[in-house]
Amino acid sequence: MRIQLSDHFTYRRLLRFVASPVLMMLCTSVYGIVDGFFVSNYVGKTPFAAVNLIIPISMGIGSIGFLVGTGGSAVVSKTLGEGKPELANQYFSMLIWVSTLFSAAVSLLGLIFAPSISRLLGAEGELLNQCIIYGRISFGTQTLFVLQSIFQNFFVTAERPDLSLKTSVLAGLTNMVLDYLLIAVIPWGVAGAAIATALGQAVGAAIPLIYFTRKNDSLLRLSRAPVNWRILWQVCTNGSSELVTNISISVVNILYNFQLMRIAGEDGVAAFGIIMYVNFMFMAIYLGYSIGSAPVIGYHYGADNQEELKNLFRKSLTLMVGTGVLMTLLAELFSSPLVAIFAGYDLDLFTMTCRGFQLYAPAFLFMGVNVWGSSFFTALNNGGVSAAISFLRMFVFQITTVLILPVILEIDGIWLAVAVAELLALLVTVFFFIWKRNTYHYF
Repeated sequence: MRIQLSDHFTYRRLLRFVASPVLMMLCTSVYGIVDGFFVSNYVGKTPFAAVNLIIPISMGIGSIGFLVGTGGSAVVSKTLGEGKPELANQYFSMLIWVSTLFSAAVSLLGLIFAPSISRLLGAEGELLNQCIIYGRISFGTQTLFVLQSIFQNFFVTAERPDLSLKTSVLAGLTNMVLDYLLIAVIPWGVAGAAIATALGQAVGAAIPLIYFTRKNDSLLRLSRAPVNWRILWQVCTNGSSELVTNISISVVNILYNFQLMRIAGEDGVAAFGIIMYVNFMFMAIYLGYSIGSAPVIGYHYGADNQEELKNLFRKSLTLMVGTGVLMTLLAELFSSPLVAIFAGYDLDLFTMTCRGFQLYAPAFLFMGVNVWGSSFFTALNNGGVSAAISFLRMFVFQITTVLILPVILEIDGIWLAVAVAELLALLVTVFFFIWKRNTYHYF
């Protein structure tokens, strides 16, 4: 029996509903990790460092998809909860068409300015050449990534999280098979990695586009729709936290790379890249839960069902705290075998990365509550609070810690910066939970 947004959610029903988005995000993180594995082991440290140097810019451009996906699904699910399905479909369709056009224009600019961007990041010589190759292909295909990100959210809003998972698995398998063929078999290096990623994203964008364009059994269907500037503004405001988060991640990662290049050179950038690949896998659980639970929260907020909001808040907070403890223990216990996947061929890089990951791991203890807390307020259509949590967490606190701690602790300060920033962000998230409790009545 299909779980509906209007249902009462026990722990079992909630976990079943979010299982597909969690697995979807895990699949996405795994095929990102496979990219890193093949580049690191088959192409070398310098190309691997180049990929990790340029990826923050690529992710920054792709943040359009996270903005529209989260902000748009909150607006659409609230509209469905208000009993206006036709209007919800108009909003959904408009967001897809506008996002396609806008991301295509931004993608073109990235393609043109890839060499200049690479130089600004500090790349020189062979590192610069590898950055330009990967960057041009990655920037030029960003529309595919944007659409894939948007549809991942809207599949859940349409009560079809299972299709989101299946699409992600197929896209991921496409990427992984092509990684092997275009890097290990046909030695195309970073170009092969970029092409494999782009074709995987093409699968992730094309399948939902075909599904939603045709008649289907979900709550949503693509059609012609007029541009509604008020709703566009609401979506941008509501999804601003995710935009802030992803742009901040890009800016902060660039800053991390600058600090690491100064202190440890290319090995430092490569070590940070490895930690980020493993981080993606752990973060996928928090992000998947947030994506899966947000439409449910938005629906019951739109339906003014305060008791179910209280129920969802209690259960979600319990799950995030418990998962945080488990993730931290796993990260500490399995740091060496996880790092060995990428750096087993280089003892110095392996040793540096293991040390870094062990110091980074406590961040997972606080990260889940912060990620879900921001998503929770987005689902309540309060983009201001959500953006404040994200901006302080990902920009202010991380920039402050990564600038100050290395002065005191040198490279160890870089690895500890995220954990300290997440702890500070937790205090902010708890403050907003308490401050807004009487506005939304979730406890």
